[in-house]
Amino acid sequence: MFAGLPELGISNGEDLKETLTNCTEPLKAIDQFQTENGILLPTLQSALPFLDLHGTPRLEFHQSVFDELRDKLMERVATIAEGKDEDRYGKLKELLEKSFPLAKMPSIQPVVMQVLKHLPKVPEKKLKLVMADKELYKVCAVEVKRQIWQENQALFGDEVSPLLKQYIVAKEAALFSRDLSILHNFFSPSPKARRQGEVVLKLIQMIGKNVKLYDMVLQFLRTLFLRTRNVHYCTLRAELLMSLHDLDISEICSVDSCHKFTWCLDACIREKFVDAKRARELQGFLDGVKKGQEEVLGDLSMILCDPFASNTLVLSTVRNLQELLSQDALPRDSPDLMLLLRMLSLGQCAWDMIDSQVFKEPRLELEVVTRFLPAMLSVLVDDYTFTVEQKLPSEEKTSLSYPTALPDNFNKYLQENKVACEMGLYYALHIAKQRNKNALQRLLPALVETYNDMAFGDIFLHLLTAHLTLLSDEFGTKEFCSAVFDGFLLTSFSSKENVHRHNLRLLLHLHQKVLPSCVETLVKTLEPSKQFPKEIERDLEHLQNRNILFKLQFGIAGLLHIFYLHDIILNG
Repeated sequence: MFAGLPELGISNGEDLKETLTNCTEPLKAIDQFQTENGILLPTLQSALPFLDLHGTPRLEFHQSVFDELRDKLMERVATIAEGKDEDRYGKLKELLEKSFPLAKMPSIQPVVMQVLKHLPKVPEKKLKLVMADKELYKVCAVEVKRQIWQENQALFGDEVSPLLKQYIVAKEAALFSRDLSILHNFFSPSPKARRQGEVVLKLIQMIGKNVKLYDMVLQFLRTLFLRTRNVHYCTLRAELLMSLHDLDISEICSVDSCHKFTWCLDACIREKFVDAKRARELQGFLDGVKKGQEEVLGDLSMILCDPFASNTLVLSTVRNLQELLSQDALPRDSPDLMLLLRMLSLGQCAWDMIDSQVFKEPRLELEVVTRFLPAMLSVLVDDYTFTVEQKLPSEEKTSLSYPTALPDNFNKYLQENKVACEMGLYYALHIAKQRNKNALQRLLPALVETYNDMAFGDIFLHLLTAHLTLLSDEFGTKEFCSAVFDGFLLTSFSSKENVHRHNLRLLLHLHQKVLPSCVETLVKTLEPSKQFPKEIERDLEHLQNRNILFKLQFGIAGLLHIFYLHDIILNG
């Protein structure tokens, strides 16, 4: 407990023990020890007997004086560090040399940690001693840890790794939330609100203004993205940069070549739309990548691979197509649309670009513009025509029936092209939001086979299930239930656990609206035939309990209705 005192020429308990062992008059020895090691203030000696008269133990007195002096010393350390004295850090280093031997003494430790905290460059020898001692490392300030971490990437990785895992778990939990709502979904929180998350704030505190630590975190994110293909790491990459922007940490923002591009894109994400002015700014950044600086495309692609960025880009693309339709214009004639597709394509090739280290912007497949987009426009025309037809007075209506097949080029590119597939999926969300049952029943079969099974990804299924709640009344018909479940959601649930969970999420929310016979069949179908995660078993049990309760309520309501009719007949 008192290790280090002898190094400073101060007696400790061992010295007292040795003195008492070798002395002939213990009381005189104790008195001499107190005089030599007490507070060296002559006027104090005559005052101490008064404390004895008041029953105040000497330990209590000395402890109170010690605490007061320690607090004053810590304040003085902070004052010196914040001052303008050229030799201020020299003074702190001198104090560190004198106090460091007592770093493990609990009463002195705060002073040592205060000195370490205010030194912009702690002597390497002291850093190594702190790093080697788990207790000292644990209690030292983050300012000191930063100096340790920047020279020890493995240790920094150990500190960051649990936070990154926590971040991913939270994102995935949000996608499987039981709360299905089009207004409160995965993409509802604003960029600024997301940056107030626990993990982001902790990482920003750990990084501080240290460019080297920031680069290390980015390298961790790239490595994990390559290892897992999890796009949430791309989200975190953008959130960290914009958090540093919010705090005006220019030391880092000024050296991150993605800063201005991410800042502009962040404003678009906030508005959930890329307007013409910002589109020109974003295009300027992309066109401004000079020869020899192509490596920045790897970071830009990761920023664009962020689901919040791609969500904004595709929503803007669908809106742009609707405007082209009203203007009777072709997709290839819209520069804004071409830029949106360019950015979508760059974001979707992020993994390949970082993996191959070939930093070259991908060329958008020409046929996506000349064949797929016209096919998509023709589908939008069908929707618009049928919607207008339904609003006409009965005498003006024609015998027009809603088309049941999709254009061949539409289906083809859903399966073969990633950009086209993303747009097709968001078209499904668009028509669900319009409560267009016919269009949805026409499209869902085509989503069974999509590029890399994108239609069965968690983000799309999270959004689709939320949008389907707008058509809750339609689930009372066997035709619509069959189109949604048998025609799409159940086609891959047995081989994909995530699809199983999204089926259960939708049923838990809509089971009172779904045709009772369909609920029975679906509950039996969704019973796991093998060992499934606890989450699926829990959701299934919850659904079964709700179904039993609903049947009970329905049965009681039926009985009450019979009794009511019986009463009317008797008293009629």
